[in-house]
Amino acid sequence: MLSAPVVMMTTPILIFSIVLALTSIVLALFVLMHKGRGGGLSDLFGGGMSTSMGGSSVAERNLDRLTVIVSVIWLACIVALGLLYKLGA
Repeated sequence: MLSAPVVMMTTPILIFSIVLALTSIVLALFVLMHKGRGGGLSDLFGGGMSTSMGGSSVAERNLDRLTVIVSVIWLACIVALGLLYKLGA
């Protein structure tokens, strides 16, 4: 009977797994906090009734930046975990 090799939970894998879980939760919250731009699912739930004021506020730009930063960290954790599992660390 063949069995898959067992990779032990090393410290780097544990750290990247925890960071991945935390960034997943934060990324989901940040995406939900964004204002609907219209034409998507936000219109289905009443988001299309609001009028557009034109520009975006400082808070929205900061939210955009934070979302991008957290998503890059999230992606880096996925790549790092993939490499660690492949190398058997």
